[in-house]
Amino acid sequence: MLYEACNVVLSDPKALPTFRQIQWLKNLLGTFEAIDFGIDEFGSGRSPSSSPRSCKGLVSGQGISQITYIHVHECDHFSIGVFCFPAGATLPLHDHPGMTVFTKLLYGSVYVKSYDWIKVETSSSFRTFGLAGKVFDGVISSPCETRVLFPRSGGNIHSFTAVTPCAILDVLTPPYSDDHGRPSTYFFDFPIPSLPGYAVLEERDMPEDLFVAGAPYLGPPIQACDDRC
Repeated sequence: MLYEACNVVLSDPKALPTFRQIQWLKNLLGTFEAIDFGIDEFGSGRSPSSSPRSCKGLVSGQGISQITYIHVHECDHFSIGVFCFPAGATLPLHDHPGMTVFTKLLYGSVYVKSYDWIKVETSSSFRTFGLAGKVFDGVISSPCETRVLFPRSGGNIHSFTAVTPCAILDVLTPPYSDDHGRPSTYFFDFPIPSLPGYAVLEERDMPEDLFVAGAPYLGPPIQACDDRC
């Protein structure tokens, strides 16, 4: 259902989604649960640590020991996937250049910090930096509504730190692509004491200790319904 909805709303190269379509897709994401993506959020994960699969044949939410990405679908127009976090794991501050992101917390609690650019520049060493305004800084707990991040608003630059084991459903349109100028860039943030709510963001290398494992998608099979995606 999610794939077909994204294919209808997000795959027309001649027209951007309308506000009404975005709201419809946002509301649709709010109806999904972890089990719809083959994740047992209560599973203890007694299988070997190298495999997050539970005895039920599902990905065990409580058995995840590192940040794990479940790839559901990707095409030129959008991607669908789920990030599963163990408690305490952090996905550092990163951006989504030119992208709209639908993000839904499926279970658990997560600390989110997000910014939008106010003024952005590129240094002589081709590093991105600039002034950003804080959009959100707090803990989100499930159940909660779907959040939509736009290219220039809504908190397009964000970080996650899992307070408890949690999972986040992401729909990105268009998806990341180095070839099309949409790489994932990581940042340091330096809050400005004299300007509460503002920070200087400075591009950084991908953290050496950041590792995202992969797990199989065990939900309903996706049947491509036309040639667009």
